[in-house]
Amino acid sequence: MTELHPKYYQFLSDQVIEPFYKIRLDKLQSLKLTDILKRKNPYLFRAKNIEVAGDLVKSIVDAFLSSQEETLFGNFLESFAIYVSSEIDGGFKSRLKSVDLEFRRNNIYYLVGIKSGINWGNADQIGQMRNNFKIAKSLLKEQGITEEIIAVNGCIYGKDSSPFKDNGYPDKSYYKYAGQDFWNFISQDQELYRKIIVPISQEGRQKDEICKKAYVAKINEMTQNFMEKFMKDNQIDWLRLVDFVSKSKTKGDISNA
Repeated sequence: MTELHPKYYQFLSDQVIEPFYKIRLDKLQSLKLTDILKRKNPYLFRAKNIEVAGDLVKSIVDAFLSSQEETLFGNFLESFAIYVSSEIDGGFKSRLKSVDLEFRRNNIYYLVGIKSGINWGNADQIGQMRNNFKIAKSLLKEQGITEEIIAVNGCIYGKDSSPFKDNGYPDKSYYKYAGQDFWNFISQDQELYRKIIVPISQEGRQKDEICKKAYVAKINEMTQNFMEKFMKDNQIDWLRLVDFVSKSKTKGDISNA
């Protein structure tokens, strides 16, 4: 496997890893216990029999950060895919709905909607993407695009062994390229999906040291806060916690309203 092109390495370092860790650090430092608790299911944590305050705080912080980071990092890698396409085929960021990238290659005009993983949407969301692909093709033809227009759902990671998605309507049909197939489609490089892990690993390792210190400090801070608010006789006061998350602010029984 040859090394990643220096321009690609620099882009990943400056436009993916650097801003990702900056936003991650900013989010971590701004976290407040009460804000996160309001969004989490106390019954789930009780069912998991969590008894140690620090374990509970760590669980909710980790769950919160994980849900935020998947989308965030996917967006940054989307920008990298668009950059690679711009270098190879003059691709550019699209303004069409469900489309992130447009480019020409070999007398074909491609519309590419980029997602993180392969299981990104339900049937309604996929149906909406199909409709948007149809609308986008129609708009481009009205604008004078004469080449064959092919829609692609590109997924940054994963696999799909049946890429052509046909539902009987040609304008709503599309290809789904995932993982190696997606990165090869964008770059015409079968190994790009592996090459990009190197700068992500190298650059991420340096940035992560700063985040780890902030993470530990935040866990300790929030654990102390949790113990002050939701502990009784050195035990988690689950009733107080449930009240904080769910108790109505209205007076009286709502059933009598």
